[in-house]
Amino acid sequence: MHTIEVATSSRTYNVHIACGLFPRVGEITRGTAGGSRAMVVSNTDVAPLYSAAVLESLNAAGYKTDIHIVESSETVKNMSELALLLEHCAEAELTRDDVVVALGGGVVGDLAGFAAATYMRGCKLVQVPTSLLAMVDSSVGGKTAVDLEHGKNLAGAFFQPRAVVASVEALDTIAPNLFADSCGEVIKYGVLCNPGLFASLEKTPLTKSCDDHERLEEVIARCVEIKRDVVSNDECERGLRQTLNLGHTIGHAVESANEYRLGHGSSVAAGMCIMARACAKRGWCDQDVAHRIEATVAAHGLPTSTDFDVDTLFRHAKADKKRHGDTMNIVAIEAIGSVSIKTLPLDEFRTLIEQGL
Repeated sequence: MHTIEVATSSRTYNVHIACGLFPRVGEITRGTAGGSRAMVVSNTDVAPLYSAAVLESLNAAGYKTDIHIVESSETVKNMSELALLLEHCAEAELTRDDVVVALGGGVVGDLAGFAAATYMRGCKLVQVPTSLLAMVDSSVGGKTAVDLEHGKNLAGAFFQPRAVVASVEALDTIAPNLFADSCGEVIKYGVLCNPGLFASLEKTPLTKSCDDHERLEEVIARCVEIKRDVVSNDECERGLRQTLNLGHTIGHAVESANEYRLGHGSSVAAGMCIMARACAKRGWCDQDVAHRIEATVAAHGLPTSTDFDVDTLFRHAKADKKRHGDTMNIVAIEAIGSVSIKTLPLDEFRTLIEQGL
């Protein structure tokens, strides 16, 4: 088992990565969060598979439990669903000493995390990610949010969990397209700062047919360690943490323009390839860097571009959180394992998108 400590300015907690951890959720929650009541938040795909084991574990640890189940879709990440969850927490008589347990992928983690951050101005949170994307990225670091009509993740809070419990065998039951979608974030970490991880993915793509739990655990741990090192130094995204947005500024525009029918990891992969091509055209990185990124993304069954035109993407991107007045912060690719943050006027940012399409 990998146990990785994440130390931020607001809280220190452990990320547990191994197979067979669902029966230990109660024990870990009791030891890190305390309280007497637990609200498990899950979705219609995950709950039938794993909620019984998690609820049994929490009950055995002395919790009075309840469960809130949402549809398995990005569209539930909204203020109306958040309000329903908060009302359920109140109906179940949770106090700020109690705990919300997020059992699912990134959507569930974001929704449950934001509920925990706002219920009674903050109760306890334990993340139990069941998708590869959530294990390597969204469950760690404390970003929680819901979408607004004007864009993705525009209402949210930085709220660190008390623990993250990643039971890797959950990936055995994920549909191949969802597993592939998650690989967009994994590839991002390699491009960002780990040439060794990228080379491994380049040589042997991570696929659903891979039944090597040991390799999956190692890849997840490497990604979590990268994110740990970043958020420990910049919890609230004032500087270094912005590099984790590699592929996201354009990727979120792709995702929004698709009305969230294209997965987050796939959108990030497309955004990263668009950025790589634009950086190569501007001389910020070698053409070979862009070609390697495109080839690795394609080898994982992910899109390397989009059919949306520059004006559509620019319109959606202007609502992104990385916009500051009339400028946009972007994460530019310099080499495999090296990026930099650049601030561009909006008209130049539009040109950059066009260069990458």
